[in-house]
Amino acid sequence: MKMSAALEEKFNAQITLEFESSMVYRQLAIEMEDQDLPGIAAWLRHQADEEVMHANKFIDHLSARDNHPLIGAIAAPKVSVTTVLDVFEAAFAHEQKVSEAIRELYKATEQEGDLDSRPLLLWFLAEQVEEESTVDELVNRLKLINNDGPGLLRLDEDLAQRPTTTTENTAAK
Repeated sequence: MKMSAALEEKFNAQITLEFESSMVYRQLAIEMEDQDLPGIAAWLRHQADEEVMHANKFIDHLSARDNHPLIGAIAAPKVSVTTVLDVFEAAFAHEQKVSEAIRELYKATEQEGDLDSRPLLLWFLAEQVEEESTVDELVNRLKLINNDGPGLLRLDEDLAQRPTTTTENTAAK
């Protein structure tokens, strides 16, 4: 049941990447708060919380298999954005990075014949398809809005409608 040291290291790298993702989304939320777009900021904060939940899923998987989860070094996010479109393009690029990392992790588990990781990683692969699709849709909507004030305010209002949950009240799921 215990995974190899090499796979444990790769899973720990994924844990670190998930926490890094949380910090990226939180920084993007700060940028939107500074532009007085509270709905978009709230949506991004929710994404940040979701990334922590993702890290926790990996941590739980390692712990359940008698491996030792470790969080690696996480640098402050390097986010340089000036428009709402910039924010979501940065988010999309980061989601693509995470998707690729999960695909690589899946390939590594397959090479080692680690069937016990398959359900978790299949869930993450499906989750990343959804994540990329959602953020890509927002990028496309923002291109249509083209920095139009009323359009941005409408999107801000739409994104504020996302159900609010945090890592504290959903970690048990």
